[in-house]
Amino acid sequence: MFDLFFNHQIKTNYCNQFERFIAYMIVLNMVGLVLEHIPVFYETREHLFHIFDVVSLAIFSIEYVLRVYVAPEDPAFSSAKYPRLAYCKSPFALIDLVSILPFYLSAFFEADLRILRALRLLRLLKLFRALAPAFNEFLELNKDKSYRYKIYALVNETPTSGKLHYIFDMFIVSWVIVSVLAVIFESVHSISYHLHSEFIILDTIAVVIFSTEYIMRIYSAPEDPKYQAWFKGRVRYACRPTSIIDLMAIAPFYLESLLHHLFDLRFLRVFRLMRLLKLARYSGATQSLFTVIQREWPVMKAAVFILLLLVMLAACLGYVFEHEAQPDKFENIPQAIYWSVITLASVGYGDISPITPAGRAVTIVIALLGIGIFAIPAAILSSALSDQLRIERERMMNELYHMLEDGVISADEQELIEAEAKRLHLSHGELARLLEKAKVEMGVEHAPDTNGGKGHKAAAASEMSLEFLSKHPELAAEQLKITISKLQQIVSVSDRQELGKFAENPDNVTSLQSNVLKLLLQHDGEKAKNKG
Repeated sequence: MFDLFFNHQIKTNYCNQFERFIAYMIVLNMVGLVLEHIPVFYETREHLFHIFDVVSLAIFSIEYVLRVYVAPEDPAFSSAKYPRLAYCKSPFALIDLVSILPFYLSAFFEADLRILRALRLLRLLKLFRALAPAFNEFLELNKDKSYRYKIYALVNETPTSGKLHYIFDMFIVSWVIVSVLAVIFESVHSISYHLHSEFIILDTIAVVIFSTEYIMRIYSAPEDPKYQAWFKGRVRYACRPTSIIDLMAIAPFYLESLLHHLFDLRFLRVFRLMRLLKLARYSGATQSLFTVIQREWPVMKAAVFILLLLVMLAACLGYVFEHEAQPDKFENIPQAIYWSVITLASVGYGDISPITPAGRAVTIVIALLGIGIFAIPAAILSSALSDQLRIERERMMNELYHMLEDGVISADEQELIEAEAKRLHLSHGELARLLEKAKVEMGVEHAPDTNGGKGHKAAAASEMSLEFLSKHPELAAEQLKITISKLQQIVSVSDRQELGKFAENPDNVTSLQSNVLKLLLQHDGEKAKNKG
């Protein structure tokens, strides 16, 4: 039971899924506590809230009982005389108990149900179970680092960031979603009427969190080699698109608070929805899209220029043919631009439509051209994005080949591979296939046997895995002779001068490969000299 649900050392168990499920239940309990204050949600669904509360209490109770039960298997308590008692006295066990005990005590003592509902806030403390180990790991990884570097490692992914960086990112993402949902629900009068103060408090907390994040990023920016200058480096970092988005996420709150007595800036509240753009930092696919747009921008500019040219031409023709027949709708060329855009986009709202034969003929041509013209930028982006993903996957395959040069993949290399696969949105099955392909091509493993039990013969005839060769030394020696002979043949038919230049470049080959190539070139040169 301990190995299946609670042992962090085993990566193939359900430990992470179980803890993630408990965390989701805690968050849902907090959401339920908020929704209970909204009559439109609670009054007609009171029994559902009660059922959810009972189910949550049962889940947290089962979790507590399981943790007490497996305490003798936990290395932290197994050495104690009474492991279960030692666990029950630990801080995390006390937090788990406090979050469920009041509801059981209410069965024996009279208590105000409203107080019991408020006690559900104590379940937030259960999140420290995941936060405390990550915090200790972060301190251990950065014990010799400066304070500024620790801030940098917390807000940016570095080799010493650990799991705490992931928790920090999830915290920011969660608050982005919560704050945006608050802005949306605030526009609903029936909800805003009851939770107006709560929305103000929630927005203030969100601004404090996002402001702190922004200051942390600006303060630690010089740790990045690209922004090392004390002042100019921070200015360059602040001018990055992601930094500008971070600033825009908090600017409306401060502008409205500081300048409300001079201007009516309530319209700025809607710009709080731009906090959604902060999520672009946490999506690898979005970063790939930005890379594609930057790479294909010259072609995109040409497509946009043609599109604008066609819009202006259509607007001019629409004004010329329809101005006299519909002076109220085609009063001038700027007003006709609206008609040309919706016609080229093939949306046609129907509020403006030509009535003259010439105007209708132009509309037909423009509508047909618009199908292709608007498709050009979309086609450029889609093909370029597909090509970018292919390039990144090929780069990942090259990294796999480099990692497999020693025949094994270490734990650190496995973590790097999984992180890269996550960024490229590769499933576990796709990652496993890429690993298998790389191992077969590097000769670490056999290709799948599809010859009806003739796998060993196929291995002997072609590339053999290291494991197979280690068990058959005579075949290993024979395979080595064949490989050396093939290398000699390749050198004999190649340009020795170009091969020599290639072998001298450390970016092309390793030191061992360079020495082997030089030895083969020297042997081939002596052989050619003897023949001469």
